[in-house]
Amino acid sequence: MEHDYPFLRACRRRPVDRVPVWLMRQAGRYMPEYRALREKHSILELCGTPELAAEVTLQPINRFDLDAAIIFADILLPLEGLGVGFHFAAGEGPVIEKPVRTPEDADAVRPFDPTVGLGHVLEAIKIVRRELEGRVPLIGFAGAPFTLASYMIEGGSSKNYLLMKSFMYQHPEAWDRLMRVIREVTRDYLAAQIEAGAQAIQLFDSWVGCLSPEDYREFVLPHSAWVLEGLAGYDVPRIHFGTNTATLLEAMKQAGGEVIGVDWRLPIDRAREIIGPDFAVQGNLDPVTLMAPRELLVERVKRVLERADAKNGYIFNLGHGVLPPTPMENVDTVIETVHGYGRR
Repeated sequence: MEHDYPFLRACRRRPVDRVPVWLMRQAGRYMPEYRALREKHSILELCGTPELAAEVTLQPINRFDLDAAIIFADILLPLEGLGVGFHFAAGEGPVIEKPVRTPEDADAVRPFDPTVGLGHVLEAIKIVRRELEGRVPLIGFAGAPFTLASYMIEGGSSKNYLLMKSFMYQHPEAWDRLMRVIREVTRDYLAAQIEAGAQAIQLFDSWVGCLSPEDYREFVLPHSAWVLEGLAGYDVPRIHFGTNTATLLEAMKQAGGEVIGVDWRLPIDRAREIIGPDFAVQGNLDPVTLMAPRELLVERVKRVLERADAKNGYIFNLGHGVLPPTPMENVDTVIETVHGYGRR
């Protein structure tokens, strides 16, 4: 029964027999199985081929005692359908092919049907659900409207978000129109993932920590809330996650979701005080801690668990994704420590 999975029970703040654990970017370059596929295929080939995306999704589930799988995809995949296009440049990360720099550029962005334009992701979800055969639940995800808009305007990665913030301040009406298009696609994309078989969804607002609480409330909150509220009719947990969000947690919980993700920059007990008792919490180990000696790693994992009120609506995770140099044995150590703690 789906509702008996520890991960889904914890998302709903129900009792669990062990603390559930999954890791953002748990399928990735730290795994030799993944590196072997990347020698033959680009990231976009892996994402765009349902059988390969399913294979990558299952690699960490077959290797580790994790409590959830997350579909292998990229948060930027909707950009092609939105008409801006992107590719990955060696050593540079994503490059947006038609960046949005003017109100006219923003008005040229049009919504599309994710069941058509992103059908390969939905097919991968169906394959994974069949392959998992009730072992663990499957998480679907999408980039939040703000993070996608930021990539579209910046044209790629950014250190100071100068272009995005300038556009947001100088053209607030065009910003709002752009966000409304992106939020529609994001909601429809996540709804389609749920209908394809995703048993929980996560909204990744990876860049939102660059904003002040005031700017978040004015320029972002209404749009994230619209996406999350639009999925409220589905019986799946909604995880709302961002990085660098210590000053934004109060506002993020207002945007919605059953679970709030927390990075490592704020102690988890302090984060829970801010978020309050009506939400489950996910996080908050620094990913670089997985480079530490075993004794220190175990100590830090236990510290998070002790501070997290771990049996009360808590999912163990990192504060962001697993880093490529991470030793496989340290991933095992984290999972064993979490599960051992939960069964004491």
